[in-house]
Amino acid sequence: MKKIVVFTGAGISAESGIKTFRDADGLWEEYKISEVATPEAWYKNPAMVQDFYNKRRKQVMEALPNKAHYALAELEKHFDVQIITQNIDDLHERAGSKNVLHLHGEIMKARSSTYEKLIYPVKNGIISMGDKCEKGFQLRPHVVWFGEEVPNMEIAYKMVSKADIFIIIGTSLSVYPAAGLIYYTPKKSKVYLIDPQGKNIDTIENLEIIKEKAGTGVPALVEHLINSKKTTSRL
Repeated sequence: MKKIVVFTGAGISAESGIKTFRDADGLWEEYKISEVATPEAWYKNPAMVQDFYNKRRKQVMEALPNKAHYALAELEKHFDVQIITQNIDDLHERAGSKNVLHLHGEIMKARSSTYEKLIYPVKNGIISMGDKCEKGFQLRPHVVWFGEEVPNMEIAYKMVSKADIFIIIGTSLSVYPAAGLIYYTPKKSKVYLIDPQGKNIDTIENLEIIKEKAGTGVPALVEHLINSKKTTSRL
């Protein structure tokens, strides 16, 4: 069975109404990055950071998976599919995808501010100051802030290095280290880039650019891949 690795960015969630980091009217616009998304911000004003992520979590809880999310869940029924996402929402999981690796954390989870491996689901969508882990330390959002290491990158590199097909959706490929994943694909792999602003990458062989939004481009590609598999199996 062919192994398909899918890499998703903010563009796929934007179609579900989750405002992206760079949106002119986005939730991030109310704050400077340094005020809410760095370890220094947490040490300086943890209450502000909690409030910011509580607002973002509410936004995620109100959002619904879109056609692209559901198409990827359908793809998993026909291929060995692994999703790697930069997004901290849970829309892939709610759509039915089982194999999802979050590079930048998961907003619907909290973790100990001291013991990183103590992770908990967020109840009622709120982390309050005074909510503590079992060892007595304050809980913080289970997300990767600017300046922190991305702990799952090595796992992601290995996944991509074994892909027969690599699908990139809704990302500008400008945020590193995640943007470098494309360079780990085997030369024989077929690579699809689905993004309205998708640009050619000369160093990547077998690259096909689909200049569409995720909601239309992903279902069409998934249908094509599934039909191709059925045709091949009949030969």
